[in-house]
Amino acid sequence: MTDNLETQPESRTGAASGDPLLHSSGNGARTDEMDERTERRRARRTAIEWIVLVVAAIAIALVIKTYLFQAFYIPSRSMVPTLEVGDRVLVNKLSYDLHDVNRGDIVVFESGPNPPWQRAGIDDLVKRVIALPGETVMQCQPDHICVDGKLLEEKYLPAGTVTDLYHGTVDGNGNPVTHVVGCAEDSPLGGCKVPPGQFFVLGDNRSESSDSRDHGPIKGSSIVGRVFVRIWPLDRLGFL
Repeated sequence: MTDNLETQPESRTGAASGDPLLHSSGNGARTDEMDERTERRRARRTAIEWIVLVVAAIAIALVIKTYLFQAFYIPSRSMVPTLEVGDRVLVNKLSYDLHDVNRGDIVVFESGPNPPWQRAGIDDLVKRVIALPGETVMQCQPDHICVDGKLLEEKYLPAGTVTDLYHGTVDGNGNPVTHVVGCAEDSPLGGCKVPPGQFFVLGDNRSESSDSRDHGPIKGSSIVGRVFVRIWPLDRLGFL
């Protein structure tokens, strides 16, 4: 009897002492659940941060492309050797909000506002500005042109480059054409006076470029911006 009585309290004590162990196990489960919730919150927070970053990056890229800089691919030989086929360039869209278009600038312009320049599948073109509004372009030497009576020095062209203002074109009767379309009505015989708000542009590859000699001056409002740097290929990276 005594042994049994002594054993029973020990059994109850053991059960009582087991309570804290059961309680500890419950705490561990709750801790695991809290850890899982913390991890889920952290994962959601990380996902939201990445989404915000991606959206911000896209927004910044759109702003840059729309208002600041835009990349263009050179598809033709009209600006060789300055720009080769496959070159990629950056255009500064702010340039002409800060200063006027300058002679010698390389510009990208839209063909849409210039009907004579429109060709299927070609929305933008790149050429070099030769004459400004109100200036007159003339063939003053067999191989060179003059602007307002002064020989145009073009150090960016290879030595020996021939500039034919009339591009060697002939009329329906086979006679050489000695005028340029789209010029001001008061243009001198054989010359082209650039109308107000327009620019006379040529490609550096004078023998292969279709330009103002063929289609007339371009509207200043159609200019997208100034080409200022070549970004590809890397071995030709540099400012223009």
